[in-house]
Order: sequence, then C-alpha cells, then structure tokens
Amino acid sequence: MPELRNCIRCGRLFNYIGGVPLCIACKEDDEEEFKRIKKYLQENPGATISQVASELDVSIEKIKKYLREGRLEIVGDEGIPILTCEKCGKPIKTGRFCNECSRNLASELSSVVKKSDFGSNYQRDGGMGFRYLSRGNSGNKRNE
Repeated sequence: MPELRNCIRCGRLFNYIGGVPLCIACKEDDEEEFKRIKKYLQENPGATISQVASELDVSIEKIKKYLREGRLEIVGDEGIPILTCEKCGKPIKTGRFCNECSRNLASELSSVVKKSDFGSNYQRDGGMGFRYLSRGNSGNKRNE
C-alpha cells in the first residue's frame, strides 16, 4: 500500500511505493537528464566522466549513480578507477559488484533459498504459483 512522503529532492508530497523516494516529476527529470547523457555519449564516444559532467552541467555523483545502476559503462582501462566493487574493492566498469563477487553472491543466495522452506515451496515443477484474485475471492479460499 502506498504511503504519503515528501520527495527528497523537491519536497513535494507524493504516493511512495518503493525505491528512491522521488516524486514522479523528479523521476522524469532524472530520466531526461539520463537521455541527455546517453545522446552526448553517442555523439562523443569515449568521453571522460569529467567531460560529460562539464559539458552537460551534470554532477559527477549523478553520473556515478547511473554507472552503479548499470545504465552506463566505463570504456577503456586507463586512469584511476571510478567505481569499485562494493564487496572486494576491485575496479569495475558498471554496477555494484565485480563478476566474481556477483557470482559468489548469486551462489550464496541460491543455496540459502534451497535450504529454506521458501525454496522447496516455490519450485517450478509442481511448486506453488500465483493467481489473480478478484474482489469476490478471499485470500484464504481456493477456487479451482
């Protein structure tokens, strides 16, 4: 159920559902800014983070946010690392984790799910699934 919150950027009230607490207008502004960056990089392949920031008047932190989200990627291997893996500290080009740590985290999560009741109840072969509940159906009754 949505809750009423203030946008962390502009302060307007909005229905918060999840994720970053930004109102729709600020999310749209972010998306427009990302599109400007994307267009600039298409026209200027290999531009540095400082070039993009100064040419488009966008903060380096905002560009790093798009890198962390996996929406942008660093090309080339020169210079100091802009991003590092949040687990081991290795330099990375996009996202939050290096490939090795991503594999390890996925493996750990998979083993935890397999060991739990959740894993055994939600298997693809004959396990539980989902269905649509209309207003007339209660969550406790099963209509088959």
